[in-house]
Amino acid sequence: MFFKNKKKEEKKELLYRENIRVNCKSASKEEVIRQVGEMLVKSGYVDEPYVDAMVEREKSFSTFMGNGLALPHGVEAAKKDIKASGIAVMTFPEGVDWEGSTVNVVIGIAGVGEEHLEILSIIAEKMLDDTVAERLAKGDVDEVYAILTGKQFGDMSRGK
Repeated sequence: MFFKNKKKEEKKELLYRENIRVNCKSASKEEVIRQVGEMLVKSGYVDEPYVDAMVEREKSFSTFMGNGLALPHGVEAAKKDIKASGIAVMTFPEGVDWEGSTVNVVIGIAGVGEEHLEILSIIAEKMLDDTVAERLAKGDVDEVYAILTGKQFGDMSRGK
């Protein structure tokens, strides 16, 4: 699998299909961060205060990564509110205004320990490829899941 949850005692996957919402209607940046954060809460990755920490992080430092991608995540003080590493994805064909930049893919991140840095790095690296960025922005749930887990269509082998 592309992402592996390293926490041995925790059986959660980093991404479930239920945590992918495609073709979402544009909303404000804060509303989008809260929506993706609530997906992390409902999936048991984080406690509710982590969502507020995601909004706070955005106020002090933009999580816009370029290429139509934003990776909202909480501030360091909110680490205590993370129960397991996980991500949630929302796509916006019409885009979301991210302080003058257009975001089409929002991936909320919760990472136990240093896993958040690994998750951020892997996603950012994948998104450097314009074709991957476009496929994520325009794909259906199955395609987004396949891209982020490394399980590509027609490929029965596991990605690394």
